[in-house]
Amino acid sequence: MESRIHINVSAVDYDKTSKVLAHQLSLLEEMVHSQEDFVMTDSEFAFGWHFFVLSINKSVVQKLSEIMGTDYDKLKGKGMEKKFLTWLSQKLEGKSPRVKFAIKEEMESSKFGIF
Repeated sequence: MESRIHINVSAVDYDKTSKVLAHQLSLLEEMVHSQEDFVMTDSEFAFGWHFFVLSINKSVVQKLSEIMGTDYDKLKGKGMEKKFLTWLSQKLEGKSPRVKFAIKEEMESSKFGIF
């Protein structure tokens, strides 16, 4: 089983955001010559936001970083996963109203005060 990056997504408009996100990730799969390397859960609605999880194979992100080369290294964030969140945020900018990304594992550890 291939390792995955699990990303918590918070969005105001689930339908629009999930469609734009799926389209962008399909383009990414096409760019790195892969298929069916990401999965999105259904959303849960609370506090005016839709919350769902995006899981993507690390190999896709690794291939993206290889294709982009030094441009990927210049993206904001520490580590491959954080840089991917920055890249994804940039790609969705202006296409989807108010969307936020966070690495799922980091959120789970921080809610218990473990850093």
